[in-house]
Amino acid sequence: MAAAAANAPTIPVLDLGPYLAGAPGAAEATAAQLRHICETIGFLFIVNHGVPAGLVAETFEAAARFHALPLERKLAVKVNPVLQGYMPLRGSTTRTSNLSTGNKPNENEAFFIKRRGEDAGAADRWPEDLPGFRATALRYYDAMDALAQRLLPLYAAALDLPADYFAPLCDDPLTGLRLTHYPPAAYGANEYGIAPHSDSSFITLLAQNKVPGLQVRTPEGAWIDAPVVPDSFVVNTGDILHRWSNGRFISTPHRAFNTSGGPRYAIPYFFHPNPDTLIDCLPSCAVFGEAPRYEAMTVEQYMAWFRGQNYDHVRKANAA
Repeated sequence: MAAAAANAPTIPVLDLGPYLAGAPGAAEATAAQLRHICETIGFLFIVNHGVPAGLVAETFEAAARFHALPLERKLAVKVNPVLQGYMPLRGSTTRTSNLSTGNKPNENEAFFIKRRGEDAGAADRWPEDLPGFRATALRYYDAMDALAQRLLPLYAAALDLPADYFAPLCDDPLTGLRLTHYPPAAYGANEYGIAPHSDSSFITLLAQNKVPGLQVRTPEGAWIDAPVVPDSFVVNTGDILHRWSNGRFISTPHRAFNTSGGPRYAIPYFFHPNPDTLIDCLPSCAVFGEAPRYEAMTVEQYMAWFRGQNYDHVRKANAA
């Protein structure tokens, strides 16, 4: 595992308490902080977010129970082309980042959950005889959905847009919850728990992990460890918001390892706008006299490309 840089910048902490309580001036002040963070590092911790700590703990425990199942039971709900179900160990290879090339398959396994009606087959992608697993995962999913929607007005204000700008573009969002297991490993060349990458999302919400292993790349190129901030979520800008903001908000590369000697679990939630939302340069992010930096495309088009690059079963299906 590569060491993080000493004396590197820290990941900022944003207190959502005043904003969520409706304190006078809190929305404007919090949006200003968020703007600065998203334009300089793209990663932050949020605290006082309103998600019960007990629910987070239950979801980590549910992830551990699923991954403790025998392999044949997990393979009974093997992942489908739209990323629902179980992805075996080394089932993905990071190819969408130019930070590291020749990556070997990622040293993790995961259970993917999605809740959109278009994702036919979701009903048969739940494990049998695992009491409480589905109910816990969906309660957590509900909490993440609600938190993401509460954050949208902040992101709009941070981008100098009306508070409700994103509401009609994200009222049927493409979301996903991933319950990931990183087994302990000794990493060789080009080996990672998950290789350096940026997320495809508008934003990603990652519950605080008691077992460290996440590293974030600063704009200066240093890798820094994400510390343990109790009862927090790591929030990062994804590629879709980066493209939508014409590069103004940074989609920060990150990577993960597990050298703890024991299992490490992660429960990231990915929030994307509606599949048919066109990701084109936001009006507040256009530069006079310059063309947008990125080609316009819908969320669905971008996600199809992203899945085809990184997930081996999707690549094989596309090549067939």
